[in-house]
This record gives sequence, C-alpha cells and structure tokens, in this order.
Amino acid sequence: MVQAKPLNDKTASESNQIIQFNHPVKYRTSEWYTGHGEIVASGDNRSFEVSASYNLKATVKLVNDILSPENPTLAEIYSSLGRCVAIVDLTIDELYGEAIRKYFEYHEISLELYPCRAWESDKTPATVNKILSYLGKDGSDVSRNEPVLVMGGGVLSDVAGLACALQHRRTPYVMIGTTVIAAIDAGPSPRTCTNGSQFKNSMGVYHPPVLTLVDRTFFRTLETGHVRHGMSEIIKMAVTDDPVLFELMEQYGARLVETHFATLGGDAELSEIADEVIYRALFSYMKHEGTNMFETYQDRPHAYGHTWSPRFEPAAKLMHGHAVSIGMAFGASLATEMGWLSAEDRDRIISLCTSMGLSVYHSILEDMDIMLEGQKNMRRKRGEGGLWAPLPTTIGECDYAQEVSSGLLEKAVQHHKEICVSLPSGGEGKEMYLSDLGLA
Repeated sequence: MVQAKPLNDKTASESNQIIQFNHPVKYRTSEWYTGHGEIVASGDNRSFEVSASYNLKATVKLVNDILSPENPTLAEIYSSLGRCVAIVDLTIDELYGEAIRKYFEYHEISLELYPCRAWESDKTPATVNKILSYLGKDGSDVSRNEPVLVMGGGVLSDVAGLACALQHRRTPYVMIGTTVIAAIDAGPSPRTCTNGSQFKNSMGVYHPPVLTLVDRTFFRTLETGHVRHGMSEIIKMAVTDDPVLFELMEQYGARLVETHFATLGGDAELSEIADEVIYRALFSYMKHEGTNMFETYQDRPHAYGHTWSPRFEPAAKLMHGHAVSIGMAFGASLATEMGWLSAEDRDRIISLCTSMGLSVYHSILEDMDIMLEGQKNMRRKRGEGGLWAPLPTTIGECDYAQEVSSGLLEKAVQHHKEICVSLPSGGEGKEMYLSDLGLA
C-alpha cells in the first residue's frame, strides 16, 4: 500500500510547519477589479486557511454638460464596447431622453435604455428583480465586464446598483446622479440597497460604481424642495468633517437652494462656489465612506443624522433629507446634553438647517418606542457592539456614542423640543413630507 504524501510535499518531521502558498494568477476577469489571495496549510494535512483581498478603484469626477455631443466622457467609456446598456429614471427619460439618445447616436454607439420608475415606494426587491430581468438573458444580456450606465436619483442608484451587484455576482456600473442626494451621497456610495419593513435600506450589498460623474446642470430641472432636502447630506459632512464647508454653507447655502446650485440665474461667482461645495462634500464623504468601503470600521462620520431617522422617517412619511436634518439637529442637542458640544455650536447647526428650510424637529421624536426600536435596529445593523452614533464635538469634528440610555434619550428629546418650539417655524421645514413617495 502506497502512503499518500502530504499536499505540501513535506516529510513527517516537517509536518508541523505552516506552509504558505501565493498562487500565481495570469488572466484577469475584469479591467475594473483586481485581487490577491493566499492559502496557508498547517502542514499536517488536517487544516488550512484561505485569505483574499479585493481591490477596486472608484473614481469620482465633476463634469458639466455631460450630454453635450462635444463632451467625450461617456463616448470614451462605451465606444470600444459598441453599445451602452442604460438604466434611466423614468422622469429623467422624460426630461432628457431625447438628449441621451442623440448623444449616443452622434457617437455611433448603440443604446439600450430601460426607463425605470424610482419613487420611494419602488425601493423594493420587486424593482431590483425587474432591473435584473432587463440585465439578464431576457433583456440586454449584459456582460460581466460591461459597465451599465445608471442615471437617476438616490432611489435608482440604490436599487440599480444592487441589481448590478447581483448580475453575474458583480457587474460594473457608471453612475450619473441627477439629484443632489444622488450626486454627492447615494450615487458614489458603495452601499446598494432596498428598503425593508419599517426600516430604510435594510437589505443590500457593498458594490460601488466604478465611476461616478457629477453634473450639477441636472439640478436645474429639480423641484426646489428636492434641492433643499439634498442639502442635508452636505451639511452632515460639514458638521462632522469640514469646517470650511460649514462656513460656505452658512454664507451661500440658501442661495444655492434658490438657484439650484447656480444653474438658474447665470451667476459665475456662485457657479464657482457651487462647484467647490459639491467637491468638498464629495471628497469629505468619500474620504470616509470610500476608504471604509465595506464598513469594517465603525468610524463613519457620514452616518451623522442616520441613527434614529431610518426608523422614524418611514413612520412619519418624511422626505429623506428632512429626516436626516431632524436627526442631525437632535444629535447636536444630544451631544450638548452629554457635554460633547457647546451650546453655541449646537445653535449654529440648528440655524444652518433652518436657514435653508430644513426640518429640525418633529413630534415623532417623542415616541420613545420608535426611538428605542430605532436604536435596537441600528445596534443590529452595526454589529451589536454598540450604537456608535456619530455626534459632533465641534464644527468639523465628531465622536461616536457607543450607548445612549433611554433616560438620556428622553431627556435630550425634551431639551431639543424646548429649543425648537421657540423657533419661528417651531422646527418644521418647507415641503418636509413625501407627496408622491418620490425622490429620496
């Protein structure tokens, strides 16, 4: 009987050694991703460990007038492929569909476009399945190395990104966010998702676009209320990471809302400010979100305003940006109650939100069952190691509250209510409720 040799080809005297193999690879699956792996054998033919790293680059660019035929950005991506498979928000198709089709026709690139309604009520697994059907054999039969073009708001970026993650287990996509939230937050984010029962964004995977193109000229056709609610995602980064951005928002935020980021009125100086605000918000956001791509660390300042709001937002039927601004304003009051933040900085944060018509208070905060349930949900989402709620410590910096007791929570809500009832609006914002369960 022949005795089988250990796989690592070592003698019995060497069987306790740990043997490491770096398996050479030659042929990449995709130009968009790389990786490295190793397998370590115990040397006794009884166990081994495998580890692998997954490397990707997610590029973000500010590019205006991207649908102008003279703009080569999209043509440079899709010319070599011979076609572009696009998932486009139904409203964007109605507003810009002719320009999209003429662009690809001008560059002699075949376009296969799927118009997809993307209201908040459409942020469901059923919508993801519809997109998957179009991407699959019954539709465009997209290749694993063919970047899908996604154009739309935050809802579409989440559900279409998730569909791309599921198609062939990983299909790249290029994101053009056409709303403020999609452009500076949901679009470049690696977190793709759909809503779950009574809790936003509870199902999804990490799958960032390989390229995010930000074109603020799309903001021209937004309703002002949708520009306003997108500002909350800029404010969160200003409060937690960038004091210069905060000052820019204090000085220019209201004008940016009124002019739809300088796309109305032709103010050249304000156009430069708009580009700087967008760039700083994107850079600050991706500095933390992008480099912590798979949420392996709890240090996530961009979750400011998003600890309690995922639970009370659907319950109160608030627009996402208003729910976040309420969460940020309450978080500032809580941080003051904890001794982390000065009353002066708290008031600056609340004042900045209200100056743009964002909400800072809603009676839903007084429902302790919902607030505590929100904390429970967030602890589960963040790994049961704590709540890890980002709270400001000064303008431009934050820390993380690992736990917030029910007593402290209730006390902070009452204190926050006392502050907000004295405001002219009582803490309410303009157009704070979802009217059609639309953009988010």
